[in-house]
Amino acid sequence: MPAHAGWAVAELRRLISLFTTRKHTEKAMKAGNTESRFIEVNGFNVHYRIAGNGKQLIVLLHGSFLSLRSWRLVFDKLAETSTVIAFDRPAFGMTSRPLPSKTSKVSYTPEAQCELVVSLVKNLGFNHALLIGNSTGGTIALLTALRHPESVEGLVLADAMIYSGYATSEVPAFIKPALKALSPLFAGLMKFLISRLYMRLIRAMWYKKELLGNDVLAAFRSDLMTGNWSRAFWELFSETHHLRLDERLKTMSRPSLVITGEHDSMVKKDESIRLAGELPCAELVVVPDCGHLPQEEQPEAFVQAVRKFLKSIADNNNHKVQGSE
Repeated sequence: MPAHAGWAVAELRRLISLFTTRKHTEKAMKAGNTESRFIEVNGFNVHYRIAGNGKQLIVLLHGSFLSLRSWRLVFDKLAETSTVIAFDRPAFGMTSRPLPSKTSKVSYTPEAQCELVVSLVKNLGFNHALLIGNSTGGTIALLTALRHPESVEGLVLADAMIYSGYATSEVPAFIKPALKALSPLFAGLMKFLISRLYMRLIRAMWYKKELLGNDVLAAFRSDLMTGNWSRAFWELFSETHHLRLDERLKTMSRPSLVITGEHDSMVKKDESIRLAGELPCAELVVVPDCGHLPQEEQPEAFVQAVRKFLKSIADNNNHKVQGSE
């Protein structure tokens, strides 16, 4: 491709991104979420919310098919004592959905998502953060801590996928070229399937399904199915590979809290119990009457567990300071 043609394509993409950002901002304002913000990070226009003014930073990572909306019931409570950031992960919510190309560095791999988390923390003026991840957000949180321990103060892993699902799925390398070539076709198929099964999928995450209001369910659906969502989700899916986190758990050097819903049908309770047993310096909390999303189904119990964990980290840090004096 001639240089001037490449520039034209890049400029067109930039204009589309600006237009999409404006539309997303208007959508956020209409939804009454006046605290929505956007920041350019690693090729993505990241949609995030920030509150609190504590020296400690907490970053919230939601699970697949959801958005930062998943933290709405615990966000303000956590922000009473810490600075809290929730953001829409790539392929979800109002974060932009650029497509990878030869001229861009955009990537939807798990590793690229970790780099995005670290870059976001630094771009917002912090050196490190405590990561709270639910489901696949927990996968990314743990992987980030393993890759960048200097940037992670601690982990809260809520029904995290470590031994199954996203963390162990893999698209064989030999068929990736064919999948990439047929991306529009597979993205269309994925759009059809997810559109038909979305309501059932989200309801399956809840134990007491009567607590999930139709308005919240519709809002989550709207958050996901915006812009070129199916193609972006296909990019995310096609980049999955076995992360072999179970082989690296013993190298984890940061304190961890493992939270599981007693009746989680997506990540079985036994997996979280195993995780707490194999992670060094890990605590375990089992939340009764709860499924896959404790921050939504049992927000008070979730906040209480996190606050107790934060206090233990603070006490331990104070003890180290006193011991060095």
